[in-house]
Amino acid sequence: MALTERLEKTTQVGYWTGEIPLEYIYTYGRAGEAYFRTLKDKGAFLGARCDACQIIYVPPRIYCEQCFARLEDSYVDVGVRGEVHTFTVLYKNLDGSRKAKPLIMAMVELDGTDGGVVHCLGEVEPEEVYIGMEVEAVLKPKAERQGAITDIEYFKPVPPIP
Repeated sequence: MALTERLEKTTQVGYWTGEIPLEYIYTYGRAGEAYFRTLKDKGAFLGARCDACQIIYVPPRIYCEQCFARLEDSYVDVGVRGEVHTFTVLYKNLDGSRKAKPLIMAMVELDGTDGGVVHCLGEVEPEEVYIGMEVEAVLKPKAERQGAITDIEYFKPVPPIP
């Protein structure tokens, strides 16, 4: 039966019972590889700048989502600082049991960019977190980084300038 043909009876639908063995390799893609390589080697986040649209995408993209300009040659180091765009506090584990200590998850919008990172906040109590709080990434030591999101231990508050 072709995809454009209409099914008239549910008995015409085919299905599979049992297990389907799958083998695959997940890749970051070209932009993702550059992003995680920069995180691993330089300890900073990478963005892709579209000069025409005045947008810096984090994580980086190959093409601008607005004008479709090629951005692969327009990667920029955007540092490790940003601000809390939104956050939530987790009190339970996936199995429903209570966490020993609440976990704060936040969307951190990196400075000067139009994107960011979802990750944990550390060195701060839930009642101290607020939208707009300035934070910076705390990374694993360079020798321990593997080029993955787990290279970021957490984001911590940036002390205010006196």
